[in-house]
Amino acid sequence: MKNSESIRVAGLGGSLSKVSTSLAALKLALQGASDAGAQTTLLDIRSLDLPIYAPELNPPARVVQMCNEVHHANGLIWSSPMYHGTISGSFKNAVDWFQLLGERDPPYLKDKIVGMISTAGGVQGLQAVNTMEFIVRALRGWAVPLVIPVARATQAFDKAGHVTDRAIEDQLRSLGREVVRASEQFNSHGYCDYSPETTADSTQ
Repeated sequence: MKNSESIRVAGLGGSLSKVSTSLAALKLALQGASDAGAQTTLLDIRSLDLPIYAPELNPPARVVQMCNEVHHANGLIWSSPMYHGTISGSFKNAVDWFQLLGERDPPYLKDKIVGMISTAGGVQGLQAVNTMEFIVRALRGWAVPLVIPVARATQAFDKAGHVTDRAIEDQLRSLGREVVRASEQFNSHGYCDYSPETTADSTQ
């Protein structure tokens, strides 16, 4: 049985802004995963500087590296700003490149645990999370029921990207720990609390 030290969690997110609340939130969630004993990797949308996905395009090395990190991770944490009621175009573009994972074994995000965060300027943030959950299902992953939509993100983080709301910080760190916990279950048993096998076990 593997322990949390062998669990790998990759965080994908942020925005193209120089100071990104979604990136700041993602870093806190990854710290929670690290505190739970996981090895963590940050995949910063702005730093990745990915080309627009096109099926005919030969993927550059940074795209391949991103996909390798995602493939080898047990769990993922996604964080996107909410733009016009959904995820950002740059985040969706990164996920579009996951098409390269279709030929891997296992393919796409099969049996990976995914935690989700959105940051919004207004009072609504859940729509972006809902979009991410649709994508996770399409790519055969497992979405963590605990989601963190951060409303009025400019009040939760200062202009330098530091958290000012300790309750939000605690929630984000908890999400990171939950991704590790569920990933450990899949690593050890082949299912987690969110999968059909647990329902079957409870009826025996």
